[in-house]
Amino acid sequence: MPFIANTDADRDAMLAAVGLERIEDLFRDVPEQHRYATLDLPEPLSELEVLREVSALADENDHLGELASFLGAGAYRHFVPSVVDFLAGRSEFYSAYTPYQPEVSQGTLQAIFEYQSMVAALTGMDAANASHYDGATATAEAVIMALNSATGNRPGGKGPRKRVVLSPALNPQYREVVHTYTQGMGLDIVGGDLIDHDFHTLLELVDEDTACVVVQNPDFLGQLHSAAEMQDLADAVHAAGALLAVSVDPISLGMFTPPGEYGVDIVMGEGQSLGNALNFGGPYLGFFAMRTADVRKSAGRIAGETVDVDGQTGYVLTLSTREQHIRRGRATSNICTNQALMALRACIYLAAMGKHGLRSVAEQCYHKAQYAATRISMIPGYQIVGEKPFFKEFVVRCPAPVHVIKDYLLMEWGIVAGYDLVDDYPELGECLLLCVTEMNTRQEIDDLVEALASVAEMVEDMELELVRELEDVR
Repeated sequence: MPFIANTDADRDAMLAAVGLERIEDLFRDVPEQHRYATLDLPEPLSELEVLREVSALADENDHLGELASFLGAGAYRHFVPSVVDFLAGRSEFYSAYTPYQPEVSQGTLQAIFEYQSMVAALTGMDAANASHYDGATATAEAVIMALNSATGNRPGGKGPRKRVVLSPALNPQYREVVHTYTQGMGLDIVGGDLIDHDFHTLLELVDEDTACVVVQNPDFLGQLHSAAEMQDLADAVHAAGALLAVSVDPISLGMFTPPGEYGVDIVMGEGQSLGNALNFGGPYLGFFAMRTADVRKSAGRIAGETVDVDGQTGYVLTLSTREQHIRRGRATSNICTNQALMALRACIYLAAMGKHGLRSVAEQCYHKAQYAATRISMIPGYQIVGEKPFFKEFVVRCPAPVHVIKDYLLMEWGIVAGYDLVDDYPELGECLLLCVTEMNTRQEIDDLVEALASVAEMVEDMELELVRELEDVR
């Protein structure tokens, strides 16, 4: 939006209109001793000078156009076709307000409807909502939806279920947001501190008080659980009268079985990788899909397709669950909006890529990650952790502290070398979570391997020198 400063004549006219002589008179209700007589501000700059200063500051940053990045852990660098920026940047979409009035919001409502349809098809679920803030809040909303669901009461009139079982391999930030979202609700949230990530260990925590089990596939450590494993998990959870919620990487669904085909009740996740840049951490996009039976228990809003009195197709907000629209007692969440612009970008991305394009992206991620893991496993001192298949992320045990390796690779090689797991998983000390997407070239992967090998050589030389020193002491 352009900014045009007020002239002195403009200010005088506005003051005259409200019957005042000075700008200070606008603040006469504030005691004088509490007003700032002067502000310690730098000298004013022209627009040109400001642009030069800001550009100079920006030039001090590194960006992923200059670096090879293998960092994932919930936010991923994928190619965004130029059509996404072009269409999403149109003023009709970019500046559109929340579509409370369907008669003037048909374009936005149709875009939301198409987005929902694509998410439902991608996940294999019956319905999807108009999105949440991000993958973390979508996970928290899945927990609340499970608590509100028809299966939320224990048999025999024993009252509502209060236990929530979270997989330790669920994104640690998602687990934290679930705790924050539900504080004060008297819930028993368990499982996140388990060291054993096996589903069977997780099921030992499920009892008649359990409302839901939340897992991730592929999980935070990159491991991919088969459709048969997930079906067995769903059957066990349902046998206990609970719901199963699964957080997924949407790109992986271009290649692997959608959750709707193995009995999942709620599917959610981070949609940033669908046509949205990394954006320094946000804004992002939480997608959310469910079974038909649970639609009225879902949070957020759902756009629907209908016909008007003339039989013409039209779009409306079919379901809106927040308190300002319906009775407070019937509201299923305090969620107050959706990420319409980010969802629009995801919609354009999915439409542009199509199912074959999405599969191609998924296959490139998968094969490049396998190539990287194979090469790294051949370097002395490095070990791939885990026996399960993986999609585009995998864990590597390193011969030196991860923070040292990351600093060295960034400074000497221009490589962003993944995510340090030690804070989230102390049992995985000196382990690095690496991510490979279609954006990583073979040369970048080979450079990563060479850089890691050079670290191993330095560690070996240091150890050899230490042995010599010990021998001299003896």
